[in-house]
Amino acid sequence: MTENGALSITSTRTLDVGGVPFHADLSGALFWEEQRLLVVSDLHLEKGSSFAARGVLLPPYDTLATLSRLAAVVARHDPRVVIALGDSFHDRTAHERLTADDSDALASLQNGRDWIWISGNHDPMLPRDLGGAVADEVAIGPITFRHEPTGAHGEIAGHLHPKARVSARGRSMERRCFASDRMRAVMPAFGAYAGGLSIRDAAFAKIFPKNGFVAHLLGDRRVHAIAASRCY
Repeated sequence: MTENGALSITSTRTLDVGGVPFHADLSGALFWEEQRLLVVSDLHLEKGSSFAARGVLLPPYDTLATLSRLAAVVARHDPRVVIALGDSFHDRTAHERLTADDSDALASLQNGRDWIWISGNHDPMLPRDLGGAVADEVAIGPITFRHEPTGAHGEIAGHLHPKARVSARGRSMERRCFASDRMRAVMPAFGAYAGGLSIRDAAFAKIFPKNGFVAHLLGDRRVHAIAASRCY
């Protein structure tokens, strides 16, 4: 990001949180290279089937699409540890609706690495037979990983699904984004059907005082760092 908050002319490769450098992946994941740790948030697996049960018909391919994107980012970084920051499943019984192929794909992603499921508000009672470990939050060095943001220093959270709208070169663009002020960060939702909440919403003001943060927008080919005050 330039000093006046303009779009960066190069990809945003690093996002610092609490003095720790993370790689901000275009997929919406974060990678902590020193720890070989990959973080994703709000997969919302089986959201399509949850809506279908209530009579809202959506194409039933969201889990396949999300797991395919997750497989690609896992292959790209080859993490030793993966942390899923809550709301990995859209409701309490979503894991029971996974197809055999999707269950096998998830098991394959966990093979040979540690996997930590953080409990979210959509999936507070994660079963122990998903593979990996289940936790309310995880602290590693100066960083705490949890689902709902509290604004604490060194926190990486999800839950809010940040997105931002900006004008650039005469056109408007709205994208999912990381929201961060270098002391804390809120991650974008990774799930194919997960929506977004504008970073101008009051929920973000409780975490980042006076819009003093940056929106790292997921562009087509790069991550764009833009001052939150320039977003609308």
